[in-house]
Amino acid sequence: MSFPNFFSKSSRKLHREGLVALVVYTILFCAACGGTAGDQRNSKRSLTSSDKASAELVDLNSASRTALISLPGIGEAYAQKIIDGRPYREKTDLVRRGIVPDKAYALFADKVVARQN
Repeated sequence: MSFPNFFSKSSRKLHREGLVALVVYTILFCAACGGTAGDQRNSKRSLTSSDKASAELVDLNSASRTALISLPGIGEAYAQKIIDGRPYREKTDLVRRGIVPDKAYALFADKVVARQN
């Protein structure tokens, strides 16, 4: 039974490459952790931007055809069906009344609202 020679030139090269890989991995890992902490520190900024986003919801009862087409999963045909089916009491009326399928609705449900005028 022979043991590997840890002091041979080829073996030292492998150990050196392994050590370099470990150092690079550690640096990348620490950088990723630092980015997460920075995101947590800036959570107040993201709250204000989410407030702006909630003010920019697409109203199903008054949105233009272009605004409806800009929603994910909505093309020209679904946009026209949404316009033809107005007014809506709730945004879930789109699925309940069969205007758009469940899968398409799931793509844009958080981006729409049905305001009563």
